[in-house]
Amino acid sequence: MDVRIVEAVTKREKLDFCRFPMKLYAGCPYYVPPLLLDELETFNRAKNPAFETADARLFMALRGDEIVGRIAGIVSSAANEKDGVRDVRFGWFDAINDATVSRALFTAVAQWGRGRGMETMSGPHGFSLFDREGMLVEGFDRMPTFVTYYNHPYYQDLVEGYGFSKRYDFVEYRTENLDQKQFPARVSDLVDRVMARGKFRVMKFNNRREIRAMGPPVFDLLEESYMELADMVPFTRKQIQYFIPKFMPFMHKELLKVVLAEDGEVAGFMISMPSISEALRKANGRLLPFGFLHLLRALRTFDTLDFCLAGVRKKYRGKGVDLIMAREMFHSAQKLGVKYTESNPELETNVRIQSEWKHFDPIQHKRRRVYETRIAEAHIVPFRDPRPAAQTAPARETVAAR
Repeated sequence: MDVRIVEAVTKREKLDFCRFPMKLYAGCPYYVPPLLLDELETFNRAKNPAFETADARLFMALRGDEIVGRIAGIVSSAANEKDGVRDVRFGWFDAINDATVSRALFTAVAQWGRGRGMETMSGPHGFSLFDREGMLVEGFDRMPTFVTYYNHPYYQDLVEGYGFSKRYDFVEYRTENLDQKQFPARVSDLVDRVMARGKFRVMKFNNRREIRAMGPPVFDLLEESYMELADMVPFTRKQIQYFIPKFMPFMHKELLKVVLAEDGEVAGFMISMPSISEALRKANGRLLPFGFLHLLRALRTFDTLDFCLAGVRKKYRGKGVDLIMAREMFHSAQKLGVKYTESNPELETNVRIQSEWKHFDPIQHKRRRVYETRIAEAHIVPFRDPRPAAQTAPARETVAAR
């Protein structure tokens, strides 16, 4: 039966779009569904401020009346302007193991992207740093953290069969028996010297109000730390105001580490959260009637910690701020009875952050890949010679620098 592509526009169609992977992964012990309300809000132009600097389309592949695949296409003008590219992103890609289906989905995004003047397609991406990114290519027997994708092994064949190739990889690490380990004494001594020499101090939080007050300065530093990386999208003020309350319920006062310089400036931050993957799996996408109980229980009683985000202000890099936060987080984790830790995706080239894991016998247990392919010829623009008109040769064309 032929595959046809339809755009999800109505509320019902968007709900079908969001529910499809729950059907595709039914019975899979590793799949962690997101909350349906959060997914629907992500695609709500009236609620998600990402649409101020981006546009998106949601496509579904149908055979007859049955949904057999889905994909989102995103054009982020903020990201493209920052990186100097013409790239359409794909995300939220899920499909049965059928190249005809995946080809139709990728083609739908490519055609839409070309219509917007895009030259390349890459993904999986979302609108911003807080959306899921990267396709799982190693670690299919592991449950993901709640901010990452799980996907079937055959996805790699579908993507590469269309013509995508690797743009970059993320790696993820797991430590076990953290409660039986000790923070290296020589590193701890170094941290003491760093704090004394740099006159750094670590903030202590007593309640959520104090945590919330740190939201804006932490987001400012987050942007400085991550925006130098390709594909990261600059935040607007509305996005910062949008994300702070969304993540507040998951914050634990012992698991937010903020290092202040002598003058009170935020020099670095590190955020970890109790793992809620199993709770989300039990909730199956819904807070009601019992989903919120699973989440509350996971936030109160846990033995696994997800390392989410960390950043150091440029002028303090190489001065040991990262080691201060690592020691503080290690001691807090032990105090809370944590036995296991999971890193979230780290660029495989980020040797500095990976070197900090080496003290705790890490296992590199997952790998994720961001793919890219060309969908149009390079943009042609008229050549403009800066010399006075009398000295110029006849106009010619050249490929714009990218």
